[in-house]
Amino acid sequence: MPALFGDEMSFLKIKIVLVLNRHKMKNIYKLITLLFGLLALSSCEDYLDQKPISEIGDNGFYTNDAEMETAVIAIYDGFQNGVLREFALTEMRSDNSRTKNSEGEWAQFEDMNVESTNATVSGYWTGQYNVIFRANTVLKHLEVVSDESLKNQYEGEALFARALSHFNLVRLFGDVPLIDKVIIQSESDYFGRVPSNEVYDFIVDDLTMAAAKLPAKGDIATGRATSGAAKALLAKVYLTIGQHAEAKTLLDQVIASNEYQLVGDYHDIFYNELNDEILFAIEYLDDNTNDSQDFSLEFTALGLASGLNYATNNLTNAFSVEDSIRSKVAFNQENTLEVGKFITASSDATLCGNDWIVLRYADVLLMHAEAIMAGGNATTDGAALASFNEVRVRAGLPEVTEITKEMLLNERRFELAFENQRWFDLNRFGVAEQVLSAFASEEGFTFSNTALLLPIPQREIDTSKDLLVQNPGY
Repeated sequence: MPALFGDEMSFLKIKIVLVLNRHKMKNIYKLITLLFGLLALSSCEDYLDQKPISEIGDNGFYTNDAEMETAVIAIYDGFQNGVLREFALTEMRSDNSRTKNSEGEWAQFEDMNVESTNATVSGYWTGQYNVIFRANTVLKHLEVVSDESLKNQYEGEALFARALSHFNLVRLFGDVPLIDKVIIQSESDYFGRVPSNEVYDFIVDDLTMAAAKLPAKGDIATGRATSGAAKALLAKVYLTIGQHAEAKTLLDQVIASNEYQLVGDYHDIFYNELNDEILFAIEYLDDNTNDSQDFSLEFTALGLASGLNYATNNLTNAFSVEDSIRSKVAFNQENTLEVGKFITASSDATLCGNDWIVLRYADVLLMHAEAIMAGGNATTDGAALASFNEVRVRAGLPEVTEITKEMLLNERRFELAFENQRWFDLNRFGVAEQVLSAFASEEGFTFSNTALLLPIPQREIDTSKDLLVQNPGY
């Protein structure tokens, strides 16, 4: 059964597990949290290992505000799983990172020759549609929420999540199934691929509504989607589809809100979590079998594949000597080929608590400069320079008096290294084929422009009864 259902065995059946004393969404629940999962979804099995107290059909569970709250929290559980291997699809397919020893399926990412049977790609696809399923489940049952402000918040959170997952999918795979509700097996109209422009229109609508319904940063628990996060994400969507003026308007609003600011110490972005620079992050806890991550381990020589997401020579050589503040954080100083932004403090290296940052204020400032530059020409616009230079000054670099497209792309590379932005940036700036072809020649492999899209997982094509069509070149 396709991953579009979220649950491969009974589509609408839900496991509810009540867990005492589990700290969920840092500072939200301290006594009781709920582990919401879907039956037999392989990508979630690792943290759905507790026997449920009960199994309840979805029409028998969503009856009040508290039960809907658990469904919303379940969306964030889905985010935790969905991002675990995103680095392979983004950083490792770019000129930023590689594997240590070119092992197995991981090597397919570093030479940009990914096969349709690649398990990591299949797991990512499933994880994103799992989040979409959970978001649609919340949207389906909103009418039971009695508190109007809570109803708006829950709707905004679900719309934000649904948009983010569709955005990830359409950027990586091109045309994808668009799932705007909880579907059942007979609804085969949903199995096929929808043109990218229609998917983007849908994402824009979701995020526009989310921005209007979500609270501001100070009016919602930390770690949850906010109006500012929705606006920043929508701005990135607009930049991706070439609507620069619309992006600038939103970014102006985020900047003017004064809800976010650059932290003084670049190191603190990653090691003083939920700081003032973070618009949205996926949270994890140290040494917690339900809420930890293992990508921090995989980014080291101790990883299961003996080191993933290792820095390429191309990236390390691109950093200037003057850019030492950022390079000393980007790279592990004990082994400068390893990522330094997510080094674990956990007593168990397989149970790491480092959060994954999805949106932060430095990204907002650089997008602001990008939106003003529009077509990518050199600019001396004061607002663009102010945003661009604010990021540079924090990094200990001198201000500039003119920005070019190349400068902006490089600044994003150094500021956001290993944060899963490079692949998307190269494509959004329209230079992916040029940059990656040159990198491939440098590394001794051949780059094909069909590699700009990932293959649709063969498993999904098979279970859709061939209603899903493969991308060219696979």
